Amino acid sequence: MKIVIAPDKFKEALSAREVARAIERGIRRVLPDAQVDLVPMADGGDGTVDALLSATGGSPRQTRVSDPLGRPVEAAWGVLGDGRTAVIEMAAASGLALVPVDRRDPTRTTTYGTGELIRAALDAGVSRILIGIGGSATTDGGTGAAQALGVTFLRADGRRFDRPLTGGDLLDISRIVVDGRDARLAKTAIEVACDVDNPLLGSRGAAAVYGPQKGATPEQVELLDRGLAHLAELIERDLGKDVREFPGAGAAGGLGAGLVAFCGARLRPGIDIVMDATRLHERIRGADLIITGEGRLDGQSMMGKVIAGVGRAGQAVGVPVVALVGSVGEGAEDALKILRSYQCITPAGTPLAEALARTAENLERMAAEVVV
Repeated sequence: MKIVIAPDKFKEALSAREVARAIERGIRRVLPDAQVDLVPMADGGDGTVDALLSATGGSPRQTRVSDPLGRPVEAAWGVLGDGRTAVIEMAAASGLALVPVDRRDPTRTTTYGTGELIRAALDAGVSRILIGIGGSATTDGGTGAAQALGVTFLRADGRRFDRPLTGGDLLDISRIVVDGRDARLAKTAIEVACDVDNPLLGSRGAAAVYGPQKGATPEQVELLDRGLAHLAELIERDLGKDVREFPGAGAAGGLGAGLVAFCGARLRPGIDIVMDATRLHERIRGADLIITGEGRLDGQSMMGKVIAGVGRAGQAVGVPVVALVGSVGEGAEDALKILRSYQCITPAGTPLAEALARTAENLERMAAEVVV
């Protein structure tokens, strides 16, 4: 019997790799001779680097870069098993979790460290870079990252910015010069894992929707939105690209727009990028069963999450998919359109702390039950 195990992480409990191993242990209890293929998954957010390195036999790397406040931080990234594809999470360099609560202010944070990570990947000689852009602390439109890659931003008097740009600087930019941009970008395919469709500007834009989560006051939200609008005008004038309205432009404080404008990147749903990188479609062919899972299943799970991606992939080739989940919320039944079943691993009435602590044990138990 061939079983493919392709779960997401269980947030605050286990990584995707640990989830997959727990499920495998449960299967081995009752089917010790089963052919089991572990394919840890992610949707482009937190855990993407670990999942892809594990699923492809890749090699982890670390690079010292600037955090959102310009302080040094060791950021993890990696090269996939093919040896030519790097995977980066912008949150490792420019994430909200790196900024103390009392210093969260997107007018003062930068994506410069994300650009340094991209540069490190280029130095490694890869021809393709995958970038997850969830969890950002920034609203600088990707200008900081662009600076780290050689793009120059000038003031009205012609002077260049000699420090990493932040969201509060955008209105002071008068010109964008790309003559010094890293030439290797033109030869490198950059794909951005994006699971939101927000445009850059307006009521659904980067500043309005995500600014308050990063510490912005209402006045700062208005300032940031004007700054991003100004940046978009400059990008259109100086680079000939319109980044205002395409879906995902507003992701990560406008980093989605910036990576397209300054690096020639392509935005794609994160789960699609991960499934391609792990060759999931190929690995599930001929399987008897696919087991996926994530911490919570509800109506949002069908919108670009791992269970949705794996479920549809299994449905396309006629392989049944079972999801193991930590909790079930409203709309979970929608998943039955693509799943054979879903099973909640947490016994009713279990306190949250206990449920998190016993996630591996509960996964093992439920996995053994579903393959009997």
